[in-house]
Amino acid sequence: MLDLGEQLSVPDEFSEEEKKSGYVWRQLMAGALAGSVSRTGTAPLDRLKVFRQVHGLSVFSGNFVSSFQSMVKEGGWSSLWRGNGINVLKIAPETAIKFTAYEQIKCWMCSSKETKKLRIHERFLAGSLAGSVAQTVIYPLEVLKTRLTLRRTGQYSGIIDCAKQILQREGAAAFYKGYVPNILGIVPYAGIDLAVYESLKFAWLNRNSGVADPGVMVLVGCGAISSTCGQLASYPLALIRTRMQAQASTIGTPKLSMLALIHNIVSQEGVAGLYRGISPNLLKVIPAVSVSYVAYEYTRIILGVDVDGRRGGKSKG
Repeated sequence: MLDLGEQLSVPDEFSEEEKKSGYVWRQLMAGALAGSVSRTGTAPLDRLKVFRQVHGLSVFSGNFVSSFQSMVKEGGWSSLWRGNGINVLKIAPETAIKFTAYEQIKCWMCSSKETKKLRIHERFLAGSLAGSVAQTVIYPLEVLKTRLTLRRTGQYSGIIDCAKQILQREGAAAFYKGYVPNILGIVPYAGIDLAVYESLKFAWLNRNSGVADPGVMVLVGCGAISSTCGQLASYPLALIRTRMQAQASTIGTPKLSMLALIHNIVSQEGVAGLYRGISPNLLKVIPAVSVSYVAYEYTRIILGVDVDGRRGGKSKG
């Protein structure tokens, strides 16, 4: 149910009964709708993060207030939400592909075992592979999202116009710029996210041995902390990915490889340069989790997702 606008690579676990009843797709739909609301609410912070990732402090050198004022001055209040449309649009296909791939990979891994339940390291492997499949399919939307987020007023008339201009000027390969660091970032994100989440959950259970179910709020807290830790570990790769996606949109800049970009950033800005823009990214965690949770609570009721009844053991989604 948590959505921070970043890739979550380990899908939820569902029973066979839940899959057959159609409950799974109602659960995924509730999560997608909650993610849409959450991303829309935190879009201005996300846009500021992308600008700082790509341009460092050369565009917005002041504090958050002055940075937002610069964006509003350039394109009006609506400019704070540039790129949000496609960021929301890609939630549904990414979630569906990831879940379908995860279930298929899980079947392959469990085919030689008596039990159908994966251990933690197997869930991590299956989740990472499923995340890689989903990212490979929807990656052109990631590139479009970055370009639309960074666009100047009047540069593109919409998503289709942006795609046409990229195809005409840079060719089809441009839709996969930054793909390698993006895929490499899945492993540390998924591994640390899952490991921290499970550790926090089991630590709570050990301290409260008389309680069988941690409850939603405990799991939400564990999920927020684990996702933040995952982001901290994979952030340098996310920054490199975003810069590679945006390279052609910045006229006159050299088109550097992943390793060349890392070398340039470290030599010019130090290791801290690899974390440029992380402040707005961390600031959006609490509002993103809060909005996502509240939106999820309402949408699950509308869609008939009875978390406290049928799901019982609630796991991180």
